[in-house]
Amino acid sequence: MPGENLSRDEARERAALLSVDGYEVSLDLRSAVGDHAGEGPRTFRSVTTIRFRCNEPGAASFADLIAPGVTSVSLNGRDLDPGAVFDGTRVLLEDLAAENELIVDARCAYSRTGEGMHRFVDPEDGEVYLYTQYEPADARRVFATFEQPDLKAPFRFEVRAPEGWTVWSNGVGEQADGVWRFAETKPISTYITCVVAGPYHYVTDSYTRVLPDGGTLEIPLGALCRKGLAPYFDTDDIFLITKQGLDFFHEHVDYPYPFGKYDQAFVPEYNLGAMENPGLVTFREECIFRGKVTQASYESRANVILHEMAHMWFGDLVTMEWWDDLWLKESFADFMGAFALVGATRFENGWITFANRRKAWAYRADQLPSTHPITADIRDLQDAKLNFDGITYAKGASVLKQLVAYVGQDAFLEGARRYFKRHAYGNTRLGDLLAVLEETSGRDMDTWARSWLQTAGVNALTPQVTLDGEGRVAELTVLQEAVEAYPELRPHRVAIGLYRLQDGALVRYARAEADVAGPRTVVKELAGASAPELVLVNDDDLTYCKTRFDTTSLETLGERLGAMTDPLARALCWSALWNMTRDALLPAPDFIDLVMRFAGRESDIGVLQMLHMWANSALVNYAPPAWRPTGGKLLAHIALRDLRGARAGSEQQLAWARFLASVASTPEDLALLRGLLDGTEEIEGLDVDQELRWAFLEPLAAHGLADEKVLAAELARDDTASGKRHQVRCLAARPSAAVKAQAWAQVVESDALSNALVEATIGGFAQPSQRELTAPYTEKYFAAIERVWAERSIQIGMDVVRGLFPTHPAPEDAHATLAATDAWLTSHENAAPALRRLVLEARDDLARSLRAQEAVDF
Repeated sequence: MPGENLSRDEARERAALLSVDGYEVSLDLRSAVGDHAGEGPRTFRSVTTIRFRCNEPGAASFADLIAPGVTSVSLNGRDLDPGAVFDGTRVLLEDLAAENELIVDARCAYSRTGEGMHRFVDPEDGEVYLYTQYEPADARRVFATFEQPDLKAPFRFEVRAPEGWTVWSNGVGEQADGVWRFAETKPISTYITCVVAGPYHYVTDSYTRVLPDGGTLEIPLGALCRKGLAPYFDTDDIFLITKQGLDFFHEHVDYPYPFGKYDQAFVPEYNLGAMENPGLVTFREECIFRGKVTQASYESRANVILHEMAHMWFGDLVTMEWWDDLWLKESFADFMGAFALVGATRFENGWITFANRRKAWAYRADQLPSTHPITADIRDLQDAKLNFDGITYAKGASVLKQLVAYVGQDAFLEGARRYFKRHAYGNTRLGDLLAVLEETSGRDMDTWARSWLQTAGVNALTPQVTLDGEGRVAELTVLQEAVEAYPELRPHRVAIGLYRLQDGALVRYARAEADVAGPRTVVKELAGASAPELVLVNDDDLTYCKTRFDTTSLETLGERLGAMTDPLARALCWSALWNMTRDALLPAPDFIDLVMRFAGRESDIGVLQMLHMWANSALVNYAPPAWRPTGGKLLAHIALRDLRGARAGSEQQLAWARFLASVASTPEDLALLRGLLDGTEEIEGLDVDQELRWAFLEPLAAHGLADEKVLAAELARDDTASGKRHQVRCLAARPSAAVKAQAWAQVVESDALSNALVEATIGGFAQPSQRELTAPYTEKYFAAIERVWAERSIQIGMDVVRGLFPTHPAPEDAHATLAATDAWLTSHENAAPALRRLVLEARDDLARSLRAQEAVDF
């Protein structure tokens, strides 16, 4: 990986020197099928022609290319010696002219890691499927490029593919004489070009809209997936969300969709959730549901579709200059995706999911030692890869929601419209956006940006209530705190809600919006209100902060959380309680007790599923080791209780069934799962489909009750790519030292597994219930990670370093594991900064767990 890196300074120097007029890329993918008997990786031919200008004739620069070999290089008609100018990652370009033509004929490698040109063989029917994935800088694995976002250019692709295949790219394609040729794109960055090829199942539709000038905008729509997933491909819903989203964005951004067609490809073994390639968005195929799922899954998919659609404007039409301003696309897409979800689709409670799930990701990321301002300091591509994180996405989106409250929605949207028209097909920095927002709002955006975008850390807001002699509010104060390392006290536009019990329901009876600034703010508007039983700071979730409670409010939640009728307010309280658990302010057993008593009353299915995740995490990470067996039995008890009590066939019933599988540990619980699998047990309305069968099999495998023979039989029943991933995870979950040794060797000592199977193997290996079995791998982990980081792709390196860190040490080894982590960090100060960041984050998670465990007095 070090040879593949590109620094910000190098990118700036090259952008100052060069401008690109266009690319012509010819790929021959016929080698994707058939036997591969040669040594080394399977390769394809890639011929790239780049026409570009240099404003300092005679200067030198370089093109990017990661390939096993280069056949020829021609610069301005001169044949260059490939061995002299190509070092495996770069093509040296010397004595440049004012106008240049570079032609590179290379042998590029198909990928098994989800980067570059990924090749997948479907175990179900033996068919081969290809797709590309480039962000932040893997187009250079497929063709020669100037691999940085600010060297935009039009692209023309042509592709030779095996007979019977269809090929898609960003532009409209036509086939003639065995060659697919695609229309030239608008000027775009290299990382959002795309090729998808194979015998995909393809469905079409169209979108039509009358424009304000009287013209008609027609957008061809397409959706594709592997043939094996075609029976489950609910394209009607996908196209419905797509059309609703296109209507919403056209109404709000006043800039017609600029990239012609709109295809959406659902592809196998995808590393990301999705990618915003203009005209050809790619998604992980898990967005196609093989079994019954809850509405939360459909909402999540709709949100992803709309997030990627937002990128057509925020990121594709106008692109950040360098990855420092990644937030200019990801924060906006995250916010606008949720904004469109609520404003245009059936998922009207999308802001609840945002508050409960997305912001939980942000709060965690913002308390890690690697936290950073939303506008980050991105030194190189490895930094960039790791900054696709909860701060860039969810915190950034949360801050934009606060910005809308600060400047007003109309001013915000008008600023966006001017931004697109002013910078279309160009690149921008932070100041370009702030300038239009100042124009439209009249607000001082520099001060706001310094506080919110250029500082790290999360503030905590706590209410303090003083009553007068008549039991009314004499003074309500909001206290703001920050941690010592990140002391910024930000200006918050917040709503404060007062709640009390009325007719058995906990309801809001007073509300005020206020600007909170500094350590102490008096909210005068609530003086004189009757005494509250609960004060909710940041009601309606206007700002980004950790919400705390006064003593009375905390007592009220402990008694009446289930009586709170407003679903968003309830979700905000759950989120605040979870943050308190992680901060060792609320003992994990107390949080689990709240879940036991009130989760069954939760009406929002997404919140319920999040509570299941948090309760499980509280048990395995934050509960004292001596209490875990008791806590596990309690969670399994409520899971079974509420599973049996849920309405037959409801999504609540399905959610509780999956939760039971995640916490089952006693012989009785495991016997029930086995009975549900073999048909000797039945719960009315519960359809144990194939996906649920695998969910039940994993705990059985982890407790030694489903052996290799049982898992092989299940794979025969579900002999698909999805089934293979499930089987691999279950195999690695078995409680055997030999099994763990084999799984470790497959992931750490070999690169034979694809990215999806690496992920599955790691997931099975790292079972919290098998702490003693995985304890011997702590020393091996620290001995291996620097080598793995150097030898494997950055995606696989991230998966290994994160996934195999000893997060769940045996109780007697916990502090020794922390010491071993510190020793590695001390002795590897010169290790790759991105690698050190991953280890520091894992160390912080472990230390946080220990603090929470030790804060409970048992």
